[in-house]
Amino acid sequence: MITLTTSTTDKELIIIMRNIILGKTNVEVSAISLGTWAFGGPQSSGDWNTGWADQKDTDSQETLIKCYEAGIRHWDTADVYGSGRSEIIIGSMWNTLNRSDIFLATKTGYDSGSYNHFYHPKHMRAQIEKSLKHLQTDYVDLYYLHHCDFGENDEYFNDAVETVRKFQQEGKTRFIGLSDWNPSKILKFIRDVEPDVIQPYRNLLNDTYTSSGLKNWVEINDIGVCFFSPIMHGLLTGKYLKPTQFKAGDMRLGIKEFQDEATLQKINENSIMLQKRFKQHPNPVMHGIVDTLLTDSNTGCVLLGQRNKYQANIASTLGVVMSEIDTDWVKNLYKLQ
Repeated sequence: MITLTTSTTDKELIIIMRNIILGKTNVEVSAISLGTWAFGGPQSSGDWNTGWADQKDTDSQETLIKCYEAGIRHWDTADVYGSGRSEIIIGSMWNTLNRSDIFLATKTGYDSGSYNHFYHPKHMRAQIEKSLKHLQTDYVDLYYLHHCDFGENDEYFNDAVETVRKFQQEGKTRFIGLSDWNPSKILKFIRDVEPDVIQPYRNLLNDTYTSSGLKNWVEINDIGVCFFSPIMHGLLTGKYLKPTQFKAGDMRLGIKEFQDEATLQKINENSIMLQKRFKQHPNPVMHGIVDTLLTDSNTGCVLLGQRNKYQANIASTLGVVMSEIDTDWVKNLYKLQ
């Protein structure tokens, strides 16, 4: 529990991890939830770096314990994170933590196996069985289609949706989710998928959640929404003062902004301004860049990639609803030209 004053009032605010209702699931989850992509460690797929360097399993395990203690009990993973490593780490925790206390989500779609496309029903079934084995559970709470690439003419869409609905009927997942880096792609398929929860990419430098029309659909249809990469893989924290070369297997090698001096300088300047405006908050920069995303999303949470117990401690101070004045100020600050 943390006491602070807001930037626009002199009122004291007690921070306790806020929960939200994840739309029509009617499930209560923490506004700050846990993304475990990094738990998979470094990884490559062809010429693409798809993982995170310098991740220790012990750090991942300590993060899960700290999140559990802080009330961050919505954990998000995927079958491809470290080729199952992230799921295996989570599944190893049930001797220490209570599985039934966790709202557990995983995904399928980026491993095509021996097939020529991502969503072959036989492979999807093999993948969910593998995920359940890795996670050491009989079911997941939420199972996502990891992306919206259903073939050149969407020819694999019907099979993919029918398959995840079978998983739901069989009790392998409670709810169905739909994810993509592009909110407009989610909107294209949302009517026919009828997901309980969606997972779009959203942060202060990449925000088409409203302009795409997705926000309006979510509100009208009472859909749960989980924003991923809210700090843009750490870029928006302002800690990168100069172009950075990451190790092999680290997905940040493919993010051009990490090499752009002008962008890094502007983000650093912004972080200084956030520190001044939200100086009463124990983590003013994270408060500004993360909590801003929650202000317009009553059924939404952010999936914050916490890699160690230190980052989990920071996460436990977030999730506060900001004033409209503060929200607009932060968003305008990040309109980089």
